[in-house]
Amino acid sequence: MQKLTTWMLKARYGIVAFFLAATVVCGALTMLVSVNYDMVDYLPDEAPSTIALDVMDNAYETAVPNLRVMVPDVSIPQALEYKERLAQVPGVDDILWLDDQVSLTVPLETLDQETVSDWYSDGCALFSITVAEEGQLETLEQIRQIIGDGGAISGNPMDTVNAQVTTSSEVKRMMSYIIPILFLILLLTTTSWFEPVLFMVNVGIAIVLNMGTNLIFGEISFITQTTGAILQLACSMDYAIFLLDRFEEIRKENVPPMEAMAQAVVKSASSILSSGLTTVVGFAALIAMRFKIGPDMGFVLAKGIGLSLITTLIFMPCLTMCCYRLIDKTMHRSFMPTFERTARATSRIKSFVTIMVAVLLIPCCLAQQNLSFQYGMSGMAAPGSQVANDRDAINEKFGESASFALMVPEGNSAAEKALSEEVKALPQVASVISYAETVGSSIPDQYVPPDQLKELNSGGYTRLVITARIPPESPETFAFVKTLRQTAQKYYPDSALLAGECANVYDMKETITADSVKVNAIAIGAIALILLVNFHSITLPFFLLLTIESSIFINIAVPYFTGSSMNYIGYLIISSVQLGATVDYAILFTNRYLENRAQMPRKLCPAKTIQDTAGSILTSGGILTVAGLILGLISTNGVISQLGILVARGAVLSAILVLVFLPALLTAFEPLILRTTRKLHFYQEKGAAQT
Repeated sequence: MQKLTTWMLKARYGIVAFFLAATVVCGALTMLVSVNYDMVDYLPDEAPSTIALDVMDNAYETAVPNLRVMVPDVSIPQALEYKERLAQVPGVDDILWLDDQVSLTVPLETLDQETVSDWYSDGCALFSITVAEEGQLETLEQIRQIIGDGGAISGNPMDTVNAQVTTSSEVKRMMSYIIPILFLILLLTTTSWFEPVLFMVNVGIAIVLNMGTNLIFGEISFITQTTGAILQLACSMDYAIFLLDRFEEIRKENVPPMEAMAQAVVKSASSILSSGLTTVVGFAALIAMRFKIGPDMGFVLAKGIGLSLITTLIFMPCLTMCCYRLIDKTMHRSFMPTFERTARATSRIKSFVTIMVAVLLIPCCLAQQNLSFQYGMSGMAAPGSQVANDRDAINEKFGESASFALMVPEGNSAAEKALSEEVKALPQVASVISYAETVGSSIPDQYVPPDQLKELNSGGYTRLVITARIPPESPETFAFVKTLRQTAQKYYPDSALLAGECANVYDMKETITADSVKVNAIAIGAIALILLVNFHSITLPFFLLLTIESSIFINIAVPYFTGSSMNYIGYLIISSVQLGATVDYAILFTNRYLENRAQMPRKLCPAKTIQDTAGSILTSGGILTVAGLILGLISTNGVISQLGILVARGAVLSAILVLVFLPALLTAFEPLILRTTRKLHFYQEKGAAQT
């Protein structure tokens, strides 16, 4: 490898030029990568609601009502005029209002007041609209122009468009904050004013290469688009720091720069690759999820870390050799403390912290079993945003509501009539529009207007459009979806299909809940295997994983103790991200601990190891914490914001436990570690047997 590295450094100008050219090309390719903002598309193909949507798309021209539009201060004739204007908007496939439920030729006082209040209350009219998937942004803009600022819009298209509008601007805003802050952190933790420039150029090129090569996937989710670059930056910055630290260490021995860099690459490659591999495995575990947002993020993030490893081991050495004189000219004293007092203080309280962690894990385990989760798009709008305000205004006036399309095989009028009656009798149901209800089974099809007929009977199916007084997701909602499916199953065994946002969320819940155990088991198992090979030990991987998993348990339990709900997507992702990104701290600490223990007594080793590694661990943890906080504080998307806070809190917890809890474990279980680790030799203390 020494010869290959030397040849690479001699060809440094050509390699640097190649990477810069590739970066320009990938920068252009990023414009061609499509971004998907609809979470429904990431349900498994075999999910019942996915099958129902596919059938409905093929059989019917219009989908389920997916938008609620409220217009205040209108009379009945004015509401009918608004309905006509809204129906003419391009992209509005269908619109329902009170006149589709009852006859408005009679006084409202004589009608069923519960039905009336679902559509018209205190001078406010509520329309149920079906918006096509294409051109939703333009459609919503025209609807907003018609209803004015006093009106309100709520529904899945509004959530999707909000994500579409905010994602691009928020990514730029996040980067405008994170780059200067990380640059400042690097200035304070390095000994050259120019080194941070090299680090940022190296990781920047890796990020652009990753974003451009995402074109091979065709499209990525907006969650991946928003978080991918920031997580890649935060998780891979260490690799270049490891390399340059080793380069400077070798140069202090008066080794010529070219030879010093060649040695630095050879000597640091193993630790860099081991560190990178654990992060890759943590991200790659997401690929095992049936819910496709996992593979979407897993492939992109794992590829990003892989590209970061390549740029660090090939591009970074060549770039450094092209401008190492600038590093020499801009040297400054270290601003980092020695951590000597911190190490002594930390070493003293390690037993107390160990007891505290052991005590905390029990309630944290119980808290995780009782977390309140959100699974769909309903929790993605930030409080105070127009999306959230409009939704609250509609819910306050008319209550929460959801629409479904229940499709059954056409031709059995008696079963359809009985099903429609039973569904209408459910207490949550506000209305049912079906062929049997609207037209009547006794009227032949040829006497029914074709437009009305094809909305209900098409492609061999007849459709019941159901409006229910339930929230987008809640235990009540999930119970209602289950009841609807069971009711349809009685009349149409294994042939009824249910579509709608709530059905999608229900299937999302069922899918990603089943994913959690599998994803965590794969991540923990694969990383344990890497650690087993790295340390040649049976017990050390257990102690390292116990440390990081303890920090994950505490991190995830916090929402329960603060009384807040947690998005399940963030819950799944943080388990893999925190494990893959912070297990490096435990690896670094353990490697240095074993080196120190070979040269000093057990009593002195923890403090010395903390002093040696605290700077690197806190720098890495600080970068990940800053990245997470910026995601959490700037993003208006609930899932991304919560994921950012989880990443930041997880980085802090992992760093603390590695510096306090892990040394206590290594010290307390030293005899067991000696017996279960190959070729391990510790400092011979007086009166102690040596293994």
